[in-house]
Amino acid sequence: MSFINTLLHFFQDGGPFMYPIAIVLVIGLAVVLERWLYLSHAKVTNKSAFNRLLPMLQKNDYKAVVNMGQSSTAPIARIVSAGVANMLMTKNRDHAEMAMEEGVMEAVPKLEKRTAYLATLANIATLLGLLGTIIGLIAAFTAVANADPTEKATLLSQSISVAMNTTAFGLIAAIPLLLFHAMLQAKTTEIIDSLEMAGVKVLNIIGVKSTVKATSAPPSA
Repeated sequence: MSFINTLLHFFQDGGPFMYPIAIVLVIGLAVVLERWLYLSHAKVTNKSAFNRLLPMLQKNDYKAVVNMGQSSTAPIARIVSAGVANMLMTKNRDHAEMAMEEGVMEAVPKLEKRTAYLATLANIATLLGLLGTIIGLIAAFTAVANADPTEKATLLSQSISVAMNTTAFGLIAAIPLLLFHAMLQAKTTEIIDSLEMAGVKVLNIIGVKSTVKATSAPPSA
């Protein structure tokens, strides 16, 4: 209870700039929560979809792979489906690889969406804290100028202490947002790498199957 009272007292003493910093913090945490849930869901969905696609590829059931890519919401399913469909039409590995790379490029913006806002919000929180402190110091020096000489030192120290609250709160908001930004970037990079790795595995499986078929085919008369 005393901690909550101390926190409320700290917030009230910071002045009006504490409110926009709090709004920035709330917006940033909302972005973090939304992105974390989205990326976690994407990771699980992609892994599940690829585990379903792998047996189909090993059995040469390419039609089922294409059908799954058309019906599934998992990016990996659409990427693999595009590569397999292109491979069946052109019989060219390079064209299939380009089709899957295009699918990865389409998935990346959705994975990176709004994550960059966190660094901007962290900077805004820091700058709002500094601005609040500067304005608070200006008001403090103005008030001290007309105060009794015996009270100037005490009044000035109290005013500076209050004015510094906004800088402290700005940093309290900015530091977690920057940490969450780094964590989300790492999670996004991991998912993108998994999409690219899955594409390479699919191409290798298809290539091995094609080679086996070519070597096992009877020689022409």
